Amino acid sequence: MSLFRGATFYITAHHLSDLPPPLGAEIAFAGRSNAGKSSAINTLVDHNRLAFVSKTPGRTQQINFFSLPGGAFLVDLPGYGYAKVQRDLRAHWEQLLSTYLQTRASLFGMVLIMDARHPLTPLDRQMLNWFASTGKPVHVLLSKSDKLSRQQGQKTLREVQATLRDYADNYTTQLFSSSKKQGMEEAEEIIGGWLGVKRESTKKAPG
Repeated sequence: MSLFRGATFYITAHHLSDLPPPLGAEIAFAGRSNAGKSSAINTLVDHNRLAFVSKTPGRTQQINFFSLPGGAFLVDLPGYGYAKVQRDLRAHWEQLLSTYLQTRASLFGMVLIMDARHPLTPLDRQMLNWFASTGKPVHVLLSKSDKLSRQQGQKTLREVQATLRDYADNYTTQLFSSSKKQGMEEAEEIIGGWLGVKRESTKKAPG
């Protein structure tokens, strides 16, 4: 069984006061609206509709918690950067995101989804800056990498790797495609390492 397979919905939080007590390690998933965050989550958990996928950006408007079989939590954060969202709601999201990312003690790391064709937008960099003060790891999934040629993908990967080294030693990245299901094993290995779980140990023993 994979690290994420078997995830189930746990709770939704629209305000900081709605956050559940820290019952287990949390892995946050963040990303710009329409970067492919919900698709990436659904691919990793092997469930088509766990996280809501929409062609309309800005639909995720709260923090959604999903419990994982090993006792940890996958935390789906609101997509950011959608210009048509009302200013007061956008300010609310920013406060919710920044406070959660900077102060949540049970948060072990952040998975940041960026469109491989348009990585490291100003808002992506803002997310990296918000999280840098925690000293916790970040893993960037360069989503929709199947839209790039192999040469373009490798070039983008090298450029993003070089930029992340300016932030912290524990900021990593990889190419990822939800539609082609590419990069799943690498993502599981890195995120599992944050939780002290080796990917091999999740396989069913022969019997």
